[in-house]
Amino acid sequence: MGSHDNKNTVSFSLVAAVFTAVLLAAAAAGCTGAERQDGEKVVVAVTIPPEVEFVERVGGDHVRVILLVPPGADPHTYEPPPGTLADVAEADMYAVVGSGIEFELAWREKIAALNPGMLVVDSSRGVELIAAGDGEGAGADPHIWTSPKNAKTMVENIRDGLIAVDPANAETYRQNADAYLGELDALDAEITGALAASGVKKVMVYHSSWAYLARDYGFVEVPIESEGKEPSPQRLERLIKQAEEENIRVVFASPEHSTRNAEVIADAIGSTVVTVSPLAKDYLANMRHVASAFAESGRP
Repeated sequence: MGSHDNKNTVSFSLVAAVFTAVLLAAAAAGCTGAERQDGEKVVVAVTIPPEVEFVERVGGDHVRVILLVPPGADPHTYEPPPGTLADVAEADMYAVVGSGIEFELAWREKIAALNPGMLVVDSSRGVELIAAGDGEGAGADPHIWTSPKNAKTMVENIRDGLIAVDPANAETYRQNADAYLGELDALDAEITGALAASGVKKVMVYHSSWAYLARDYGFVEVPIESEGKEPSPQRLERLIKQAEEENIRVVFASPEHSTRNAEVIADAIGSTVVTVSPLAKDYLANMRHVASAFAESGRP
């Protein structure tokens, strides 16, 4: 076993030990969401930054949000620190993305065990998932929130969860959700128009984060990374040839991943690398930025 493997083993063991300590402390203190007093904010845990906006726009002044995977972190590999685990022990609700994101596969049951009284809301309920990869048992592409059409479903599930844990403010949650859903409808229309007018057909990206946006708005995502693995030299050659043949002039990367191979392709075709994030907290503004960048890449 190499030094990198040893480091990972020590890290996992430390997190596991701390998790056990937090679990025991929470059990001893009787920390559950069910004990929230009248008038206190509803404490909602979420996995990724875009969900912060979803919860805050629906919950308004009645909620406090705990973000488990902070901005800039990769939810495919992130491990939460002990302080975050202790905070979750006080949550009334955990709005999981629910589509198979690795952080939730590794930590959802552990987090739920910290707080048996916490409501776990599956935000993906009602979303038509896209298969990830061709192999047996490959699972679903987890990036459901990158399409505003799916974001609407997630918001509706979050609204229903908030009503369940705080029925006294149900009407406020319904009104807030309706207002935000209207903004998502407007965003949907804007993106539909912008991408249709641009004529963009294919978008080359480093990490496959945009399959739902591509499906719902009529273009094809061409990922450089394949099933979470760096591209081989042969794949890089094929991608460069494809970009040249199909007149792909922009290569997109995200701040959560390395841009090295995106830059290799961009240099080879005389192109540029543009950074877009699927995980920005300001969801409406970010998706307008992403759609504009994709649309611009398709214009003559």
